[in-house]
Parts: sequence; C-alpha cells; structure tokens
Amino acid sequence: MAIDKTLLTGSTTMLILKLLDGTDMYGYQMIEELSKQSNNVFKLKAGTLYPLLHTLEQKDMLISYEEIADNARVRKYYRITKKGRKHLHEKKEEWKTYTAAVNDLLGGAGFATV
Repeated sequence: MAIDKTLLTGSTTMLILKLLDGTDMYGYQMIEELSKQSNNVFKLKAGTLYPLLHTLEQKDMLISYEEIADNARVRKYYRITKKGRKHLHEKKEEWKTYTAAVNDLLGGAGFATV
C-alpha cells in the first residue's frame, strides 16, 4: 500500500533530525538510511532534502563540515546541534500527542472498528 506523500511533509524535519541524533551523515547517506529504517516507506529525493538541510543549518539546528572520503572526494557531513536536539524533543512530544489522538479517534492502535 502506498503512503500519501502529504503525510510525510510535516514530519520530514523531525525524521532528519532523528537520523542525525545518532551520528553525523552526508546527504545521500540520509536518503538511504531513511529509506532503510522505514522499510522503503520514506523515499526522500535530493531536491527535497538539500533545501531542508540548508534551512535547518540557517536556523542553527545543524552544522555542516567537509571531510575527504575514501575515494579522495570531499563530502559534506551534517551534525545536529543542541538547538536541533531541543527542537527534535519538542517535535517528538507533539507527535506522541497527535498520534495518540488519531489512534483514539480511529478506535485504538489496531483500528479494529474501522
């Protein structure tokens, strides 16, 4: 079953910050990891990711740095900041409240009455 992409729109920032909460990553790595961890439900495109990373960096939620990879290619890595972690925590709490309310309205986690 395909997931409506509009459901992802409001949570993309939270998902990216969560990925970076564990380790620093470069863009393509984030795209791959998000897809892997979501069993291919979330397939982010580079054209969506990089503007988001730029915005998060402008808001001091991320910092970036360059590192030389194995093939002597320079990669830009991103690291979550203290402000980014705070924002992630707030968004996770909002998400818990939101999903609990939706589950209640739909008849519980199993949606047995739907």
